[in-house]
Amino acid sequence: MLAVAGATGYIGGLLVRRLLADGQEVRGLARNPQRAEGLKEAGCELVAADVLDPSSLGPALEGVEVAYYLVHSMGRGADGDFAERDHRGAENFAAAAAAAGAKRIVYLGGLGGTDDVSEHLASRHATAEVLRAGTVPVVYLRAAAVIGSGSESFRTVFYLVRRLPVMVTPRWVTTRTQPIAIDDAVAYLAASADLELEIDREVQIGGPDVTTYGGMIDELARALGRRPPFRITVPVLSPALSSLWIGLVTPVDPGVARPLIEGLATETVVTDSSGMELFTGIRRTPLSEALAEAAKT
Repeated sequence: MLAVAGATGYIGGLLVRRLLADGQEVRGLARNPQRAEGLKEAGCELVAADVLDPSSLGPALEGVEVAYYLVHSMGRGADGDFAERDHRGAENFAAAAAAAGAKRIVYLGGLGGTDDVSEHLASRHATAEVLRAGTVPVVYLRAAAVIGSGSESFRTVFYLVRRLPVMVTPRWVTTRTQPIAIDDAVAYLAASADLELEIDREVQIGGPDVTTYGGMIDELARALGRRPPFRITVPVLSPALSSLWIGLVTPVDPGVARPLIEGLATETVVTDSSGMELFTGIRRTPLSEALAEAAKT
């Protein structure tokens, strides 16, 4: 039995469907299972569970061999302290997985260093460290922006390109990044359930192309058949102002956009590809193809 915490999220939902297609028995954990009726119809067992409520996790993880942790509370909640909630959630989940006798936890975090990074990236890495401090082996997948129609990172760029022929952009447009196609990210996640692969480590994953955020904007414009927008780069544009600006011209929640933007100053590229080499048969989709596919859906 495989369990996916965060089954109602974009990546979680796609992963559940991929695992079901692979013939796996899957249990989806969600605070509001009614939001995932489509997964139930596809054959997923849905249970109500909240990582911030330890009492709900024991029954939800009973009989589970591999437990996916795809939960984060970035930009949500009355107090805005997503880092503290993420820490508590990971601690509860690691303890419950150990008590249930799980053999592996799989977690998807972000690329980037651990020093001088945004609160968002620091929290994602801290979550992994909390999970790894438990007794259950952890596959810690680390990725930059995921290119898919439901990804907040992609949606932000998509609507900016569609609606703004001219952009005032901060210096982060020159930051290097190595995005990954959603299908590739899900493939790595699904393959991580194979207990014959003895993996208890960090695995950096990324597409074959290293670009900049400005380059990604231009590439998406070409995928949409548009002229790349004219960019006016300014030395200072605070995350608060940037998130408000994004909130005006895109449907992305500014509360989610701000932590994302704060992380754009950090280079997110694969520095160690040895983890990817443990997986075979996964095609790394070129950026232009990934953007074109995401833009169609």
